[in-house]
Amino acid sequence: MLKKIDTIIIGAGQAGLATSHHLTQQGCAHVVLEQAGQAASSWRHGRWDSFTLVTPNWAFRLPGAEYQGPAPEEFMGRDEVVQRLERYAAGMPVQYGMRVTSVRRHARMQKLTQTQAYTVETADGHFEADNVVVATGLFQRPARHAVAQHLPSDVLQLHSSGYRNPAALPPGAVLVVGSSQSGAQIAEELRASGRSVYLCVGSAGRAPRHYRGKDSSEWLDVLGLSERTVDRLPSPAAKFAANPHVVGKSGGGNLNLHQFARDGMVLLGRLTDAANGRIRLAPDLHVNLAKADAFEAQFTGMVDANIAAHQLDIPPQALPQLKDGYAVRLREELDLREAGITTVIWAAGYAFDFGMVKLPVLDGDGYPMQQRGVTAYPGLYFVGLPWLHKQKSGLLSGVGDDAAHVADHIAKRGLAKPGLEPDDARVA
Repeated sequence: MLKKIDTIIIGAGQAGLATSHHLTQQGCAHVVLEQAGQAASSWRHGRWDSFTLVTPNWAFRLPGAEYQGPAPEEFMGRDEVVQRLERYAAGMPVQYGMRVTSVRRHARMQKLTQTQAYTVETADGHFEADNVVVATGLFQRPARHAVAQHLPSDVLQLHSSGYRNPAALPPGAVLVVGSSQSGAQIAEELRASGRSVYLCVGSAGRAPRHYRGKDSSEWLDVLGLSERTVDRLPSPAAKFAANPHVVGKSGGGNLNLHQFARDGMVLLGRLTDAANGRIRLAPDLHVNLAKADAFEAQFTGMVDANIAAHQLDIPPQALPQLKDGYAVRLREELDLREAGITTVIWAAGYAFDFGMVKLPVLDGDGYPMQQRGVTAYPGLYFVGLPWLHKQKSGLLSGVGDDAAHVADHIAKRGLAKPGLEPDDARVA
């Protein structure tokens, strides 16, 4: 027998929980289906031991659980994030261990006033729902380079989500592939532990932790960059651009690839192929270093222009202009055994897959076609994706805004049901 519910939220991450919070505020009956057996599973199992948020604590803005602690300018560690999400989920209508396999549209009418629009299938039974909110995020499956299958079998390969700490790795040098936020932070930790580290550098930018009296996250708000809407991107593909390397450290601290080179880390170009224990490398290291330098210069230039335009009394600041990386010899290949590399960490991000939704709502990139989470199919929504509506849509600082918009849309849709009075439509 089918179970019937007004609204089903798929996923109990920050997006699904924020949507549940707002639906509860609206008095809308709903359930959250989460395939893991506990709250905050991806935060709990997909982050390394020393992980911290790269945004200050004040940017933790989940609706109803905003940070109100004594250290707003510090950076929350993994375990505290997990604890806060656990507390947030407590009391919410979450059903754990429920893996959704498909979402389908059907036209069967139960009653004129109780039209169930979607069938949601799980391994433990099927549901009927007027509304379905897909809140599974964009980082669903760890991405691994196609080259991985060509590496020697005696080399340990981990995705960044499987890395925990330097001591957990076998003795030897480590190759980190990818220099966005995770890759750069992991490479720095490994180097600080005394490991020999090789880093394949991509095109991610660089942002200072602090500049001219403010954290870079605060400048994003001041400059309106966090409020940029998706229609202002230069292309649809820009949604998937790598995040700039930045580190969350109380009291400051920056990541700089040139400093990595100065400290003895071996910088390499992009990994392109592998065979017979040797990896092939693109000759783009210096080009990618220049992109990181230009990103920082553009950001600080925008801050300088804002300060000048508003005639703010903030003293100038000169950031270190390091060039060490440009002196690094470009390599075409590297013998892993000669370099002593026993571990490869893939910091290549994640892949996403919304194949459970059996409706034509995805574009050529597999990204949902929607307007601020609302699709062309009445009652079908998405939340929690980067650039769903704004730059901050996928972040703890911004996911609540889109969740509120979707919840409000669902509540109004419930009130519009034929034959229903407002009190009938809002029974929790």
